[in-house]
Amino acid sequence: MKKILFTLMILAGLSAGLRAGNPPDEGMWLPMFVERLNYVDMQKMGLKLTAQEIYDINHSSLKDAIVSLNGGSCTAEVVSDKGLLFTNHHCGYDAIQSHSSLEHDYLTDGFWAYSLEEELPNEGSTVSFLVKMDDVTSRVLEKVTPEMSESERSAAIGKVVEVLKEEESADGKFEVSVKNFYNGNEYYRFVYEVYEDVRLVGAPPSAIGKFGGDTDNWMWPRHTGDFSIMRVYTGPDGKPAPYSKDNIPLKPKHFLKISTDGVDRGDFAMIWGYPGSTDRYRTSHGIQATLGEINPAIVKVGGAILEIMKADMDKSDEVRIQYASNYAGLANFWKNKIGESRGLKRLDVYDKKKAIEDKFSAWVNADESRKEMYGSVLQDFSDAYASFTESKFNTKLWYLSISFFGSQALGFPMQNQGIINILKSGQKGEELQASLAPFYEMGKAQFKDYNAATEEKIVAAILEMYRQDLPADALPDIYNLIDKKFKGDVKLFAKKMFETSVLTSAENYNAFLAKPSIKTFEKDLAYKMTNSFYNSFMTQNMSAAPLQEKLKKAQRLFVDGLRKSNPDKVFYPDANSTMRVTYGQVFDYFPADAVHYDYVTYMEGIMEKEDPTNDEFIVPAKLKELYEKKDFGRWASKDGRMVVCFLSNNDITGGNSGSPVLNGNGDLIGIAFDGNWEAMSGDIAFEPELQRTINVDIRYVMFIIDKYADAQNLINELKFAAKTR
Repeated sequence: MKKILFTLMILAGLSAGLRAGNPPDEGMWLPMFVERLNYVDMQKMGLKLTAQEIYDINHSSLKDAIVSLNGGSCTAEVVSDKGLLFTNHHCGYDAIQSHSSLEHDYLTDGFWAYSLEEELPNEGSTVSFLVKMDDVTSRVLEKVTPEMSESERSAAIGKVVEVLKEEESADGKFEVSVKNFYNGNEYYRFVYEVYEDVRLVGAPPSAIGKFGGDTDNWMWPRHTGDFSIMRVYTGPDGKPAPYSKDNIPLKPKHFLKISTDGVDRGDFAMIWGYPGSTDRYRTSHGIQATLGEINPAIVKVGGAILEIMKADMDKSDEVRIQYASNYAGLANFWKNKIGESRGLKRLDVYDKKKAIEDKFSAWVNADESRKEMYGSVLQDFSDAYASFTESKFNTKLWYLSISFFGSQALGFPMQNQGIINILKSGQKGEELQASLAPFYEMGKAQFKDYNAATEEKIVAAILEMYRQDLPADALPDIYNLIDKKFKGDVKLFAKKMFETSVLTSAENYNAFLAKPSIKTFEKDLAYKMTNSFYNSFMTQNMSAAPLQEKLKKAQRLFVDGLRKSNPDKVFYPDANSTMRVTYGQVFDYFPADAVHYDYVTYMEGIMEKEDPTNDEFIVPAKLKELYEKKDFGRWASKDGRMVVCFLSNNDITGGNSGSPVLNGNGDLIGIAFDGNWEAMSGDIAFEPELQRTINVDIRYVMFIIDKYADAQNLINELKFAAKTR
């Protein structure tokens, strides 16, 4: 389901813009350019490593300890010579939830493996190590001409990209991608080695790893031990291999040492990782669409779905476990968009973007050749966005995106489309059942974390919101059936669908697979509903194709012109799930008049927030006991207190979750896990005075592993840097 949302989000990328200025703590930089662009500034701020120790494709370097987790959803770091990984608790949440049950509630109780044999495999989990990256812009654009349409341009680029990927794949040994930068003005190739045996090693209970829940999400001060532990395994030959009991822990090229020095205000801090997506080149038109159409759609639909989920989760531990991961993911995105809208308004981002566009326009109009090249760019933005607003394109797109993410019942029928082709092939008996075997497995995965009563309420709510907020001619054609056979009653339709569909319960689904029929499948109400929504989306997307092409070209030319109009400025590229480094300092901030936030939080704050009646602020008995005894071991600060989290002014975004925070020696001082509420518009416009990264202090991580979990096997596996203060 998350993959569906990700795809729809990519399709929804409609705009561009830029803010002026590059303070040292702003920017997500490609490691291959650090020596040329950033190294001197980093040294001045406290970096003590050589450029080669940071990034080197021929020898072990820092980049070899940083991995992309699960295709870019998060970042993790190697912290031992046996392939041990640290990442966030919320990055390991799917794995923790998938292994949880009423008998083994690892979400509530936590999980710790005290030996390799106790570590839990996670089907579908991967980690990707970057082997190298290179600039392939000249080759990609060699046959591209200004006269080409965007579709012709894309086709020409696509042919070259396939050749470039094949060159470095080593007959499938490596996974290769070619990504565009600066909205298609530059292209870089990335070569990865992907490992698919990733096991869960440790996770604190949610009362530690998710302390504060949705209330504290995106907020400072924070007191969350947001970490989990994984391990990468290889085949006996040391190469990537599927899960096997015979596999062995990875022997990494490089791993991070743990620093127990702690942090002081102004300390150098750099963060490595795989930031997912920023849109710092968004225009004022994009800001208007975000505030008036996109975010309101996300907030309304997401909020309604979350309310239904939460009510049912509060009534049943079984439902709580089933929906924990989906709820957390949607709630995080939903609250982010609330904060983003608040930040865009509060920080006058529209006016700042408009000022950039006015300056761009003046530069264009000062030269005839520029007018010929860039003269229509801003008008194209204006025309396209006006058309999208008139057709409610963004509202429909995001209603659909959030609906598919929030409802398991809505997405499942599309995953079963292949059944029709199998049945049309004429297969029978054992041959047919052999072909359907993968669908039996798909059903097991679907209905493991699924509650029909909850899904029925979500489907009814989605159908009602569509009807309320979209014009009749924009509704999927399933509403014709609802009106005709159910007198327009969406609840009655949803009830009938869940009573009769072969796609809404494990029993019905397995019975259907045992005796499948094309007629039964095509008449199924769940299939009809999902197919109707999907066809509506495809029709909408096809009708918007000319506008999308106009916007894509405008984005590319706008960014190209901005860079040429500021030849002395070094522009950093937007995040796109490729390895980046961001550097800055440990820093406090002033969120409002007469308000100051310190740069660290302590365990005292956990006790101050404790509320046994609120599941977001429960403090485990053992943690409270350790606090009362001040039994912090060697992990306490110099004054004997237990630091929990700290702030830095690094520039990060989604995908950086789990990223290592490193000191000037390249040692691990924390794990990044969140941004702050006052700068939620940071993906669009970086605000250096306000934007902060929230990190769990590595000493708190060590304290939980050592004193709370008593996992001495893990402590003994780690390597600690010599103290410097």
